[in-house]
Amino acid sequence: MNEEYDVIVLGTGLKECILSGIMSVKGLKVLHMDRNSYYGGESASITPLEDLYKRFNIPGNPPESMGKGRDWNVDLIPKFLMANGQLVRMLLITQVTRYLDFKVVEGSFVYKGGKIYKVPSTETEALASSLMGLFEKRRFRKFLCFIANFDENNPKTMEGVDPKTTKMRDIYQKFSLGQEVIDFTGHSLALYRTDDYLDQPCIHAINKIKLYSESLARYGKSPYLYPLYGLGELPQGFARLSAIFGGTYMLNKPIDEIVMENGKVVGVKSEGEIAKCKQLICDPSYFMDRTEKVGQVIRAICILNHPIANTGDVNSCQIIIPQNQVNRKHDIYVCMISSAHNVAAKGKYIAIASTTVETNDPEKEIKPALDLLEPIEQKFVSISDLYKPTDSGTESQIFISSSYDATTHFETTCEDIKDIYCRMTGSEFDFAEMERRKQDIFGDTD
Repeated sequence: MNEEYDVIVLGTGLKECILSGIMSVKGLKVLHMDRNSYYGGESASITPLEDLYKRFNIPGNPPESMGKGRDWNVDLIPKFLMANGQLVRMLLITQVTRYLDFKVVEGSFVYKGGKIYKVPSTETEALASSLMGLFEKRRFRKFLCFIANFDENNPKTMEGVDPKTTKMRDIYQKFSLGQEVIDFTGHSLALYRTDDYLDQPCIHAINKIKLYSESLARYGKSPYLYPLYGLGELPQGFARLSAIFGGTYMLNKPIDEIVMENGKVVGVKSEGEIAKCKQLICDPSYFMDRTEKVGQVIRAICILNHPIANTGDVNSCQIIIPQNQVNRKHDIYVCMISSAHNVAAKGKYIAIASTTVETNDPEKEIKPALDLLEPIEQKFVSISDLYKPTDSGTESQIFISSSYDATTHFETTCEDIKDIYCRMTGSEFDFAEMERRKQDIFGDTD
């Protein structure tokens, strides 16, 4: 282990594994270490079911009605992939897709007045939706047409809107959309977590709504994908990519010390040996004194023996409860998967409710979501602290990822990855450059 590396990566969470893969593809010498014996870090998938019971200190073994323990693969941090989103693009361009199989999530729903409704995201669905009255439907349909045609390089499509100065609040006003339509548009289509976006330039929200619509157009049922056998497959896929390009992996490796000289990282000490490096990537748990707590997330993993009511008995779905519907500042998310994804025993469903904590009684905060899931066979509740790095890392060359937020999609995860890449290299993440680098080594392998 007494070797010199360009980059050492600590922790095998998805962000760390993707960055390890990217740096290896760039031709850097990468060493990847984790004190755990499994991939995924805090975003791991847990199998068998007995291990989940132990992790949450639930006494005894799972009942026989839960089936075989090995039939289960439960994500600690549930998220779906946007079919046209950044993570899918990273998977395709690196060809990590060859190690994975995906299924389309069957439904996307929004909560209103204690009930759930299918999210209308096309002009046809808007006209058929029971979420809105007749006149509201027409106005929403015009709004969707405007978004679909909007091109910031073509002034004719803008209808007098300046994408960089017009606020999103003004766009909603332009189409006379009511508060409840604004709620589901901003939170279920644009996937914002709070209403802060209303006073930001409209181009950001327009692009997010376009992403939702384009992702939906790819498969039809919903804009979301989920990998068979759980999210734990994703970091392993990128770990294989790194290994193909010369990356070295060491699991179950204790980290004794981060070696510094003149305020800069120069290596990592483990079991008496030092591996030298020029740069270090890690999750917050490896460097708590360089992070700050910025909040908490509550997640409740619920095992059900039935699909969620009023979803049309789908095998998988996402439900967003907009903050205004339950007098909160942050949305509540529910995502459900099942035996159809090889993550649960036959006839069983895993539904996970999550939100950003706002009070001293976090479990009460997700009650609207838990009420939708009843009856619940078994519940595993966790409250996680959220951390972000206190500095950019450009002086110390230590680049720390942020904790995973409450959202049930990977777009914010990808933004953090691109931000770390930019801080490390001084240049924006470039998908095309990564593709060229890969082809230079292996040729066109599509």
